[in-house]
Amino acid sequence: MDTQHDIALAHALTGIPGPLPPAGVIHVAIPHTSRFTVVGNHLAQHAELSLTAIGIGVHIQSLPVGSKVGVKALTARFPEGETRIAAALRELEAHGYLHRTRVRLTKGRLATRTVFCNQPGALLRGGAVVPPRPVATAPMPVPVPVPAVMPAVPVETATVPEPAPAPTPVPEESHPPVRLPSRTAPKPPRPPLPQPRELTPELRQTSSALLADLRRHAKELVLSEEDVEELIPGVAAWLERDAHPDAIRHALTTELPQPPKYPAKIVRHRLTVLLPPPLPGAHDLVPPRRATTATPFQTCEGCERAFRSHHPGHCRDCRAQYWEAA
Repeated sequence: MDTQHDIALAHALTGIPGPLPPAGVIHVAIPHTSRFTVVGNHLAQHAELSLTAIGIGVHIQSLPVGSKVGVKALTARFPEGETRIAAALRELEAHGYLHRTRVRLTKGRLATRTVFCNQPGALLRGGAVVPPRPVATAPMPVPVPVPAVMPAVPVETATVPEPAPAPTPVPEESHPPVRLPSRTAPKPPRPPLPQPRELTPELRQTSSALLADLRRHAKELVLSEEDVEELIPGVAAWLERDAHPDAIRHALTTELPQPPKYPAKIVRHRLTVLLPPPLPGAHDLVPPRRATTATPFQTCEGCERAFRSHHPGHCRDCRAQYWEAA
């Protein structure tokens, strides 16, 4: 079977026009006629997204409407753990591909609505929204001439540079596309770096030492002096909330994208989105006590002795005497 693959691959390479490159990937492109997804290079070759985030983005884009794409569902599907998948989803959300909002359903229930946009930039420019199709029905044009032997043996392990074919229009839907109203909304700003209530000299020194020491635990996180000075308030906010330095170091160095292109941006992002809440005080952990209402005092109308009751009248002894007399 390997021999057949090698023969078919050799025939495919001879059909490629022009000289083959001496190194690097070579594309052998066989057209898809069903079960395929068009993915933009802005996602597949994103300069700031991790490989995990790109892969999950492509996977979500290939799923039909209504599929479960939460952390639990993706963890059950892929070998990556919940921490890495959750971080990848946050990356897609930060770059506009993924939108998660809480909506109220019938009977007051809350649910998370997940929306995936294949072109975030075009969405802000008011691009047309085409309803998703379940299956692509039109065959794509053949970009590379392939010898007659190729259809007999499927080839999926190598690729050859394909000439730029003329763009083929996507078949129109039976109903016109919905066009969003044009708007020039600016790109949402980055969330601000956490700030401590008071940046004391002790907090500044500890934060600076922790940031400078990160490269001992993750050689990729080499920060400049300017980066350290800028990120000191974020670490100080964690320390002010009683976060242990080891916990901060673990949050900043675990499951880094490889290779991390912008170490300072990664540290800033994690200091912002992973900031823990302040520790509750001792009085916050005590269950609330039920309020008790004291029964007021009344003066007995017979002996003028004080007794507890919500209504005026006679005390217990006087009531007993009246009952005996009756």
